[in-house]
Amino acid sequence: MLSGEEGFDRRIESFRTELLAYCYRMLGSVHDAEDLVQETYLRAWRAREQYDQTRSSVRTWLYRIATNACLTALKSRGGRPLPSGLVAASDPLAPLVPGEHAWLQPLPDSLLETGDPAVTVIDRSSLRLAFVSALQHLSARQRGALILREVLGFSASETAEILDTTAVSVNSSLQRARARLKETGVRQELVGEPSAAEQRAWVERYMKAFELADVEALKRLITEDVLMEMPPMLNWFTGRGNYGLFMGWVFDAAGKDWRLKEVTANGGQPGFAAYRRAGDGYRLHTLQIFTVTAEGISRNSVFQDPEIFAAFGLPTEIS
Repeated sequence: MLSGEEGFDRRIESFRTELLAYCYRMLGSVHDAEDLVQETYLRAWRAREQYDQTRSSVRTWLYRIATNACLTALKSRGGRPLPSGLVAASDPLAPLVPGEHAWLQPLPDSLLETGDPAVTVIDRSSLRLAFVSALQHLSARQRGALILREVLGFSASETAEILDTTAVSVNSSLQRARARLKETGVRQELVGEPSAAEQRAWVERYMKAFELADVEALKRLITEDVLMEMPPMLNWFTGRGNYGLFMGWVFDAAGKDWRLKEVTANGGQPGFAAYRRAGDGYRLHTLQIFTVTAEGISRNSVFQDPEIFAAFGLPTEIS
């Protein structure tokens, strides 16, 4: 039992940020993750007198509560993929087609900053958009087994306790999850990822070219096999030439007068909010999150969801 209300709050509060990251990996939604962390703490408070510290650590106990909350939520909500994992690539100049689907959302880095050195360090590479997107194609229990074992480092027996199953079942789920991730071509370890400063430098150059509506300059900053997608639209495509065609269309359709605001998401991925000229000011148009390699920008995930804008604290208009 966790003795005393004050002692209970103090012992469990340090896990809040890592539980948020866990629920985000499981659900792919910032709003849902925050709700489920609140639900986890509410359930933990109600069950505090039943906690037996001789059977498991506080951390394992909290993860079991959070996992149960996530698995219950996933029964009705399912996964949140990105368009590139759901439909075939399209022509960059084809009409934009909205998809009736719940899409993966980016996670604001501001939600991961606690300022408390006692808080567990989060494996930020496991929060990258491409990796979390791949997780959404696993079953709920496969997702849980893989995150708990390979991202969070729980033992097979601890994971079995959290998932309320056996170690044999955990290992089976983990094997199937690994096979499915291998099919997607996405790995948690981002080999050769440039430093944060190098990534930011690539994106800053991209931002300057974007503000100048310089398509040729943009093309020089992206890789040959660059991928662009833009939920809630189903459209996505690859290739430097296609990227240039699309950006030319964007500047013709939305104008060439822009203001940009830097952001970071998903454990260090650089990006920006793009504001287009509207009357005497600028109106929020898109949030763009980049994957950067040593050769340039390899992926641009573009979002237009007001809920995402709110999560990043972005004003609708700027002067």
